[in-house]
Amino acid sequence: MSNPGFLHHVKAELSGRRLVFNILWYGTQLFLFAYGWYSQATNPALAPLNTLKFSVWISRGAGLVLAFDGFFILVPSRRGHLNASNIIKIVRPQLTWLFPADENIWFHRQVAYSMLFFTIVHTTAHYVNFINVERSQVRKQTALEIHYAQPGGFTGHVMLLIMFLMYTTAHHKIRQQAFEVFWYTHHLAFFFMIGLYTHATGCFVRDTVLPDYNYTFPYYGEHCLGYESWRFTIWIGFLYFGERVYREVRARWQTDIVKVMLHPAGAMEIRFNKPSFKYKPGQWLFLQVPDVSRFQWHPFTITSSPEDPYVSVHIRQVGDFTKALGRRLGADPELAALLTIGAQKPSEKGDAAPGQSIEISAGAIGKIMPKLRIDGPFGAPAEDVFKSDVAVLIGGGIGVTPFASILKHIWYQQRKGNLGSLRRVEFIWICRDTGSFGWFQNLLEEIEKSQTDPNFLRISLYLTQKLSTDAMYNIALNNDEFDPLTNLRTRTLFGRPNFKQIFSTITEAVEGGSYLPGREASLQSKVGVYFCGPALLAKSIKEHCTAAGTKTVKYAFAKEHF
Repeated sequence: MSNPGFLHHVKAELSGRRLVFNILWYGTQLFLFAYGWYSQATNPALAPLNTLKFSVWISRGAGLVLAFDGFFILVPSRRGHLNASNIIKIVRPQLTWLFPADENIWFHRQVAYSMLFFTIVHTTAHYVNFINVERSQVRKQTALEIHYAQPGGFTGHVMLLIMFLMYTTAHHKIRQQAFEVFWYTHHLAFFFMIGLYTHATGCFVRDTVLPDYNYTFPYYGEHCLGYESWRFTIWIGFLYFGERVYREVRARWQTDIVKVMLHPAGAMEIRFNKPSFKYKPGQWLFLQVPDVSRFQWHPFTITSSPEDPYVSVHIRQVGDFTKALGRRLGADPELAALLTIGAQKPSEKGDAAPGQSIEISAGAIGKIMPKLRIDGPFGAPAEDVFKSDVAVLIGGGIGVTPFASILKHIWYQQRKGNLGSLRRVEFIWICRDTGSFGWFQNLLEEIEKSQTDPNFLRISLYLTQKLSTDAMYNIALNNDEFDPLTNLRTRTLFGRPNFKQIFSTITEAVEGGSYLPGREASLQSKVGVYFCGPALLAKSIKEHCTAAGTKTVKYAFAKEHF
């Protein structure tokens, strides 16, 4: 029986820009593998070693590919001033047709998958090599001596152990349930790269029987006939680890909290001031709180706008770290639960807002607020929003956080009359429970009130929770100008959005000339769809917006990544 999820993944990898990328990426790797094989098999100086035949040819081909991957595995991980995101800002407009340049984490995974495959090939071939060396005595050594007494064998096994730990803890279920395990094991990359750079010391590939050791750098002599790929791959390592040291020093500058807000559904809003912290809408940061953990760093989306006089993040209390942080800030999960219960009761306009939040002061918790350490910002900013005629922002649950910053930024730019190509904004938020609407209720109310053009921004809030009969009765009873669940003029919609119908309606309205007044329907219009939320929902949205595209209405889909 076929697996629909697997088939969908294969289809996605074999279509569009990813197909082009896969052809170029894996085509390059196959070329390097063939070149490594050929250079080994045709080198007369390595004739004794070539008596091992296919195993040594395969190991050499795979080794050259791994040197190539060892360089690129660090490229998307860099986050400094010359990081992948900043480079992407330059190359994306020129190369977006070629490959998904804004998906640096996706690219990092592709390199990791390739490394895993060729590591298996390289290691298996070398096990066969070492056994055949012992049998043929091409080298006067046993297989165990090559495995564990020589630098190549020793560093190879250390790298295998590190890869096992890093790959297993990188699984999405482990990342979600124990992010700190993923975080710590991924820092073993430092030792992995040291092993990669020193792997050729002693030179298994040489024209002598005895190992070619040397007591001065690079610790091998003229008889070594390997690729010496470390001379090229080590430079990205210097850049990456130098940047890591700089980021660690920079992050040690402590930051003071200026305000803590507790919202329904266990969401905390932390506001802090850091004048040196420059960011753009849609970016994120790493946060550490030494009072909670001296070593754990966790990623959170920035929910404030660059125009705000503070920086804010919204954090939902769902894991050990976030719950401990909530208790340290006085925003206990128990208090959040009570606030959520109150938020789920419909109210009339003028009553306490269903999503009313609580401000927590240092006096309320009986001690000073903890110090923060901030590392960032990271991620490609959402500047493409202003290059679209229509921006469709879709958030699923806490996935709404990047759009809080983007909506604020759009609002500020609208007041300045600096919207670029942007003519309309569709904001869609899907929540499981009514309490979640309280996270950004004040922001949505403020933006909704400020709209002088009723057609510019449309807010659509979808509630997937099944309400009780009493709750539905109260909603019907309080059905006046304001929605009783959110206190917005926009009515809450129940159930899941029909994205096929939503995108089809937008396309028909644009082509009919009613959606973008004053714009010729025959001109090409760009609809940018930006989503943050569950991966399965992202696939569905991407399929529907792609299907809704026509010659005059082009859709571009982007998913928020950590």
